[in-house]
Amino acid sequence: MRKALGPAQRGLTRYDRVRLQRALQHAEDVRLYRRAQALLLVAEGRTLAEAAHVTGLSRPAVYFWLKRYVRLRRVEALRDEPRRGRPPVASCITPEDILRELSSPPSDLSYSSHTWTVALLATHLGRLYGCSIHPDTLRRRMRAMDLSWKRPRYVYSEKAPHLPQKKQRSSAD
Repeated sequence: MRKALGPAQRGLTRYDRVRLQRALQHAEDVRLYRRAQALLLVAEGRTLAEAAHVTGLSRPAVYFWLKRYVRLRRVEALRDEPRRGRPPVASCITPEDILRELSSPPSDLSYSSHTWTVALLATHLGRLYGCSIHPDTLRRRMRAMDLSWKRPRYVYSEKAPHLPQKKQRSSAD
């Protein structure tokens, strides 16, 4: 059976223990707190498995953060590095493009609808610009442009000359 490595063999000193205790007292980020707590447990002589169990991290994660901390000797090494984030979807479709397409009714573009729906507009923009856009993404972008989507209200364009007579006839039947 292998003997567990102590804090000194893992590269941690008593100064690291003081530094990690101070970091725990001032940590505002939960991830930083958990990582510092795991390393403090290792610095106090616990195994990586015990530190992982107590903090809820995986054993490989504790090992990763331990190596990173020992290499840099700074608590800031336990912070997440900035990430790029998810790449933008359908970046070729700009707000101006959306407004331009909304300005003409879909019936003028050979669609069998008189008003735009989000799904129909998304399909049209995808065909026109060669990049697909999901209706939810389009709805989010339109909301960011302060465009509100309402159902069309159907109204008669002109009143029928004999409308009261027609209504009486239908109610008498």
